[in-house]
Amino acid sequence: MTIKIKRLNEAAKLPTYMHGPESDAGMDLRSIEDVTIAPGQTYAVATGLAIELPPGFEAQVRPRSGLAFKHSITVCNAPGTIDPSYRGEIKVILHNLGQHAFVIQPGDRIAQMIVARYEAIEWQESDLGASNRGEAGFGSSGVK
Repeated sequence: MTIKIKRLNEAAKLPTYMHGPESDAGMDLRSIEDVTIAPGQTYAVATGLAIELPPGFEAQVRPRSGLAFKHSITVCNAPGTIDPSYRGEIKVILHNLGQHAFVIQPGDRIAQMIVARYEAIEWQESDLGASNRGEAGFGSSGVK
């Protein structure tokens, strides 16, 4: 699949697969900013990129596991959704859950982006069919 992308800033780097598209689902997004996120702070980090997705596709912005595990940095609205009609700059809403300030420099990998197909649906109001789970909700599986 080919998707149109535009650099809004000369420092912007195109999303890349670290190990190639055969083994990685997500492409790394990189910062164009030099910013420090204090503990408990949320900040929208600029990537300097805009994309044009085809109809029926979205881009999902997800946390990087290494940042989450090593530094308690996560994508606040994970997964963030980029709709096919959006043409603005991709920004990554990062939140520092840790106890130390986290420094981001231009070129740092800050999130992953996955392009995925979605289905447009129509609702049909009706009685629902039976299932083996029924209405059992949170904690109903008995697994701790």
